[in-house]
Amino acid sequence: QVQLVESGGGLVQAGGSLRLSCAFSGRPVRSYAMGWFRQAPGKEREFVAAIDRIGRSTDYADSVKGRFTISRDNAKNTVYLQMNSLETEDTAVYYCAAKWVTNPTILTKQYDYWGQGTQVIVSL
Repeated sequence: QVQLVESGGGLVQAGGSLRLSCAFSGRPVRSYAMGWFRQAPGKEREFVAAIDRIGRSTDYADSVKGRFTISRDNAKNTVYLQMNSLETEDTAVYYCAAKWVTNPTILTKQYDYWGQGTQVIVSL
């Protein structure tokens, strides 16, 4: 059974950085396209970033382009989200997501598996 566990969240000042990790288990992560989403208080969950199975292609929400970087280490069954120049608007619970795909370079915003989330709070 696929399981995703996020870590790395916390409290950071505006302008600072955090790196989120998503530990994937139950299947080889190399068979899954991966993504990050976030949900701020009172708002719907929104797409943040996506990466294909082999780490060749990525996609980002306009609000995080140039500040966030998604990456993966298939040997470690882990996906990362490096977040720089954090803003108070980035405060949210961040979720890792996975979808089994056959095409190694496909990107998707539709996912089948989700983690429990990790809280990120950005203060002034």
